[in-house]
This record gives sequence, C-alpha cells and structure tokens, in this order.
Amino acid sequence: MNVHLYDTTLRDGAQREGIAFSVEDKIRIAIKLDEFGIHFIEGGWPGANPKDTEFFQRMSTVTLSNSTLVAFGSTRRANTAVEDDANLQDLLKSGAKVITLVGKGSAQHVTRILKTSLDENLAMIVDSIKYLKSKGLRVFFDAEHFFDGYKANPEYSLRTIESAAEAGADCVILCDTNGGAMPDEVTAILRASKKKCKTSLGIHTHNDSDLAVANTLVAVQAGATQVQGTINGYGERCGNANLCSIIPALKLKMDIDCLTEGQLAMITEVSRYVSEVANLAHDSHLPYVGSSAFGHKAGLHISAMVKSEKSYQHVEPALVGNSSRILVSELAGTDTIIYKAKERGLDFAAQSAEAKKILKEIKALESQGFTFDDAEASFELLLHRSQPDYHPPFELVDFMVIVERHRRHPTVTEEGALSEAMVKVRVGDAIQHTAAEGNGPVNALDEALRKALTLFYPEVLAVRLIDYKVRILEESEGTEAKVRVLIESSDGEQEWRTVGSSTNIIQASWIALADSMEYWLVGQRLGNNRKRKG
Repeated sequence: MNVHLYDTTLRDGAQREGIAFSVEDKIRIAIKLDEFGIHFIEGGWPGANPKDTEFFQRMSTVTLSNSTLVAFGSTRRANTAVEDDANLQDLLKSGAKVITLVGKGSAQHVTRILKTSLDENLAMIVDSIKYLKSKGLRVFFDAEHFFDGYKANPEYSLRTIESAAEAGADCVILCDTNGGAMPDEVTAILRASKKKCKTSLGIHTHNDSDLAVANTLVAVQAGATQVQGTINGYGERCGNANLCSIIPALKLKMDIDCLTEGQLAMITEVSRYVSEVANLAHDSHLPYVGSSAFGHKAGLHISAMVKSEKSYQHVEPALVGNSSRILVSELAGTDTIIYKAKERGLDFAAQSAEAKKILKEIKALESQGFTFDDAEASFELLLHRSQPDYHPPFELVDFMVIVERHRRHPTVTEEGALSEAMVKVRVGDAIQHTAAEGNGPVNALDEALRKALTLFYPEVLAVRLIDYKVRILEESEGTEAKVRVLIESSDGEQEWRTVGSSTNIIQASWIALADSMEYWLVGQRLGNNRKRKG
C-alpha cells in the first residue's frame, strides 16, 4: 500500500499562536522537508498575503529533490466565473504544479457560512477543479468540515466529494476541521466515502479531541492513501495531526514504506529543526522525537533496561534518530548509578558499596530540593567526587554579595540597585580574592568567580550562562521557602545543566554556578569533548 505524506506546516502550522514564519524561515523549512523526503509540501496561500506570494516566487529558483511544492487556495466565489476569480488566478501565477483547493463538505456551512445554495456549492467545486485541470495542473480537493457535515447530512457531503472526483480531482481529502470526530466514526465514514468516490482519498485531522494521530491512522487502515499533517502537530487551536508521530507509526507499526529507513532516522532532527526556526521550545515529551521519549527514571525500569533495552521501549530509538536516556533521581536504584558511571568511563560494577553510597547521597540531596534528572552535570560531579584520587580544579574559601541602592553610581539607573560580589577561591596552594559588579547578585557572583578563575584557567572565558531558572519549592513558606536553581551553560559547542538548592537564593545560585564551572574544567582536564546535554 502506498501512502503519500502531505505537510502543511507552512500554512496550517503557521496558524499556531506564537508562530510567525518569515519568507526565509519558510524556505529553510521547505528545503529541510525536501531533504527529509516529504512527498508534498504545502507552501501557503498565494495572493492571500504578500509573504506567501513572495515565497512562491522565490521557490521558483529552488530545486527540490524529493518533494513537490503545493499551492493552497479555495474554490471560486459564489456566482463568479472561474476566469474572473482572483484567488484562482493567483494560484495559476504561483507556478506550483499541484494545487489544493478547499471547498465546503458540509451543507450547513454552505447555507450558513457561504450564504449560497447547495447546488451552487457543487458548481463551485466542479468549475474550479475543471478549470485548473484544463491548465495542466494536478488538483487535490480538501472537503472542509466533511465529518461534521456527513454526520448532519451524509447524502450532501458525499455529493461534494463525488462531484470533485468526477471533475477530475487527483485526490479528495476528508477533513475533520473541528477535530471532534472519534476513530470509529472516521473509519465508518471513510469506508462509506470510498464506496461513492471513484478517486484516491486522503485524511486531514485536527487535534481538538487529542485524537488527530489516531484518526489519521485508522483512516489509512480504512483506505486513505494521503495523510496531511504538520511537523510537531503545529496548528491553530490544539494543532493538526502530528507527522512526527504518524510517520513512524506508518513505517514501523503498519509496515507502510512512506519513507526510507535513512529518511526516517532524520525525523528527530527535522522535528527539532522546525521548532528552532519557529522559535518555540521543543516539546521534550513528544512521542518518538522528544528528548524524554526514551527517558527512563524509575529504578525498576532501569534495572530491566540494563538487561534488555527492549524491556521498556516500544521501538529502537535509533530508528527515529533518537536515543535512550537513563535519568538519575531519588527513584533510582544502584543499577542506575552503575550504568551512568559506566557511560562516563567509571567502573562501579565491582564497587556496589560505592554506588549505594552515591545513591544515598542523591536521595538525601533530592529531599533537600535538589534534582538530578534535569541536571546531569551536577550528578557527574558527584561521581567524580566519590573517587579517592579526585582533586577539584578549585575550592571555595568564601564569598560575599552586596546589593545596595546607590543612585549616584554611574552604572545604576534612577530606580536601580548596585550588586557587588567578592569571591575567594583556592586553586592548589594559591588563594585568589576578587570582586566584581554585575547586573544583579547572581551576575556579580558569576563575574567575580570568572575573574578569579581566569588567572589559573584562561580558557574558562569560553563558558557562558545561557539560562537561569528559579523554582520555589514550598510556596506556603513565603520568603523563607527553599528554592531550587537550575543553570544551563554553554561553551559554544556543548551545553550542560547544574542545580543548587537552599533557603538562600544566593547560596543555591552559587552551588549551581560553581558546579557549572567545575564540570567544564573537569571535562577539559579529562579531554572529554561531551556534546550531549548534561
């Protein structure tokens, strides 16, 4: 069975709240989707806005290797000749060889929204498809609101897709536009449609009931040969069907060769690439492609995973370009410690007492507010510090932070405050005492520590703090509450996260900040170019 993949990230996906693709963004995504192997890429609605019109103009000079670019538009307006319809003329000017036309598949929408007759709607569908076909174009017809329309008036909804097929549509796509259909309804309606419609059928679902992927897959089982969706499920309201879940299911679960194995292995990369271009944080809990999709935290699970990776994973992560992650937490067992130590070249297998000691320390620290499943750099330092021959690259002797309201200071605004930190650290037998000002107490601490360490480790200037998060752990305690600080750092090539916890936010910040520097310096000392997130 052949199933064609149709991506509408650049149109439907762009309707998600918070997304505003530039023309350059759209071109970059289109090129990545082509590399991935998507069969049809819907680029937008030419004529609807200047951006989409420019996109098609610029894409005319881009050669796609695997994909066909599709222009989207609507059937002609009511009581308007096709030659006089501006939308259809803009579609012709786009240069696209495939056009997707949206038309009403619901009687209620025809009479209440379009304010025209049922017969005129059928004429709009037929006239528009025939006109574009006469120009040598392939035409897909999106039957909008088809499932809701079918449930209210099945005879008319079937007439819309029959008319489209008879007019020459190359594929008719049934749309669950409001996202409210149930899988059994999709199956029954698609089978009934297949008996009436003498052309290929496709499926286009929305996720308002959290069933878009399920509805797409049952539609394929019922005979749909084109699936429409978006990368990461981006789209209006609750989003569209997520191709990053659909494609692996088709390939790995249903034995449908919609992509090659090599292309499938790109899917995690593509998912993260599109989220980056969209300027959205990648959802770590997405199936298949999320960083937590194959993350294991419970001690019982990890113990089984050590013996067989298939024990708690439904597919091999590498097939979708992802990897397993064993997480460290208070839920872990000694097998977790041994496994993670082995990952870092430390052999604890013959030292179970040492693994138990580290596990006990982790449980104690987590009870105090620390967390290590999202701060593996701090966990790695616990492993190193447990070694009898470990010598830290530096040790804190003392630090002090001053926050002062000082209107006359040249770096302070009228409503601002001056932050100054003094840090004293020991490196070997030498003690360095430095001070620095900063934009807030944590920045001042960072600057003072960096200033002290650069005298011994000039390369530490490459390290930058790129994210800083504070969480209050017991809100009922008010300003006396314990806080957790997570710091993410980078040297331009790798990123890592460290954690600190205390009732004093400055102390918690210092712990996380000092761990970040120590982790990086240890990595440099070991010649360990760690590219993963820690």
